[in-house]
Amino acid sequence: MTGMRSLLSLWPYLRPHRGRIVLGLLFVVASSAPPSIVIWFVQQAVDGMTHGAPVRWIYLLAAFLVATSAVGGIYQYAMRECLNGASRYVEYDLRNELFAHLEGLDAQYYGRMRTGDIMARLTNDLSAVRMAAGPAIMYLVGTFSRGVVAITFMLWISPRLTALALLPMVILPPIMVRLGRMIHDRFEAVQAHFSTMTSSAQENLSGTRIVRAYRQEPAEVERFGVLNDEYLRRNMRLAYLYGGMNPGFSLLAGLGALVVLGVGGSLALRNVTSHGLLGITIGEFVAFGLYLGILTWPLIALGWVINLFERGAASMSRLNEIFAAQSRVLDPAQPRSLPARPAGVGGRSIEFRGVGFHYPTADGNPVRWVLRDVSFTVPAGATLGVVGATGSGKTALVDLIPRIYDPQEGDILIDGIPVRELQVAALRREIGAVPQESLLFSDTIGANLEYGRIDGPSVRAHGDAASPIPSVATNGDGAVEIALGSTVGNEPDDPRWAARIAQLDETVGDFPGGYGTMLGERGINLSGGQKQRAALARALARRPAIVLLDDALSAVDTNTEADILRGLRTALSGRTAVIASHRISAIRDATWIVVLDNGKVVEQGRHDELLARGGRYWSLLRRQQLLDAIDRDAA
Repeated sequence: MTGMRSLLSLWPYLRPHRGRIVLGLLFVVASSAPPSIVIWFVQQAVDGMTHGAPVRWIYLLAAFLVATSAVGGIYQYAMRECLNGASRYVEYDLRNELFAHLEGLDAQYYGRMRTGDIMARLTNDLSAVRMAAGPAIMYLVGTFSRGVVAITFMLWISPRLTALALLPMVILPPIMVRLGRMIHDRFEAVQAHFSTMTSSAQENLSGTRIVRAYRQEPAEVERFGVLNDEYLRRNMRLAYLYGGMNPGFSLLAGLGALVVLGVGGSLALRNVTSHGLLGITIGEFVAFGLYLGILTWPLIALGWVINLFERGAASMSRLNEIFAAQSRVLDPAQPRSLPARPAGVGGRSIEFRGVGFHYPTADGNPVRWVLRDVSFTVPAGATLGVVGATGSGKTALVDLIPRIYDPQEGDILIDGIPVRELQVAALRREIGAVPQESLLFSDTIGANLEYGRIDGPSVRAHGDAASPIPSVATNGDGAVEIALGSTVGNEPDDPRWAARIAQLDETVGDFPGGYGTMLGERGINLSGGQKQRAALARALARRPAIVLLDDALSAVDTNTEADILRGLRTALSGRTAVIASHRISAIRDATWIVVLDNGKVVEQGRHDELLARGGRYWSLLRRQQLLDAIDRDAA
């Protein structure tokens, strides 16, 4: 089979369950004997009746036959329990490791991989691998052991008849090789197209508002129908191939049965009482036909086993592509530590030294430099305002600080330590970030505010609408504890203070469930401004040393923005903040302002100083004032 090499990578996941697998395989081998033994009892009964054996002896053989069948049934149950159970554990371990690996990959990987493609690999492909890791192994060993036992009994009855019956099987190996290759290729094509179809469905459902706004439902239905037609065509090509396997293998078994009926029948008629090379008894003739029938099922099952292995191999190769992907944002071999600071107090200094950055490309050559020769220093506790037109590099600058990407030129330092010399987790633990596109989880508003305050999966526990927001505290040993029923207004513990600063508290109060209100996917039941305010509150509730706001107030009105900025002055006191915005109003009170144009710093200074120069900053402010005046007149 062509795909066994990719299936070898399953061994690390099979090894922890090898005891269960070995026991299951022993049960498989053991379960192969009872059917052949049952046939031997049938042979004895037929020959006994032919020679006039007593009825009591026939009843005794029947009892042994029933007992042997019962033992075989127990073995079959045990083998399925062990091997299919082991495959479920393999699937469980593989899914956990896949998800953990995906969580560790950088933004570059997700920039080139479609979400639907990843989801398809985590569902369909993982299921196909599980089938190869359990049922396929079970049926392969069962097919082989049953065949060996049956052939042994057949050789005992008549070696010559056995050789003639198995003669059609000579052409089986080349057929298996050819069919295996075809199944592998066709199933891989099916899975690849399933990824395309899943990506299309995911994008369409996520963008359902846009689809409806532009009245493109019929066009999207037609586009999905084309993809679905191609998926059906590829599946049918695979189904035609697999559908021809069982009849083909049955034909080979039928040729063997034809030989038994013709040659074996003549031998039995020639010498119904003798036993040897020239003749067989009636009971042996009946038994030989039944043994050949046992071989028929393994031949049919062999086609199914080949199908399972080739599907699993094709899917495992697609999963291995995920494992082969490595993040370019790596921890250093000997990480350094940031100097200690009191919990929730104080900021960190930030310095850019000749930073140049372009988004990663396949060949490593830049399509366009997003930032070039950017240098500035933000003292601990200060606020940096980054302003510029759309496409000037504001988002890229903010993303470089938590190492979403690494710059190709220059260095970024936190408290004088290059960020590449810090552990990624330790660096990001110091940061609360609000990106341009605010993403909220399908959880309660309270759980979304709590997200990131502590490390661990308990933060996103799904609660009912009446559940209070859990507050976070530390015990005497420094361990993090979660306590329910915190007092509103207790700012050290309660994240609602952050909601008040973000002007979200009053909005949440209007919801029937308050902070226990469940949000839809990506916070779809909130407006754009509400989502931005919730994301801002989430970042502030973490009480980070560094706060990064990337156009975080672009979707709120100017009055709300002004209220939020007033609250931020207190919330950011003592913390380092980087506020990127195309609105001058959002950064005018910053300690230091950097003006970007086409990825370069064209001006730096304070608000009043930059206005006095009458340069790029003044031009941006003047343009914003004109746009605001036009909006007021239009209203």
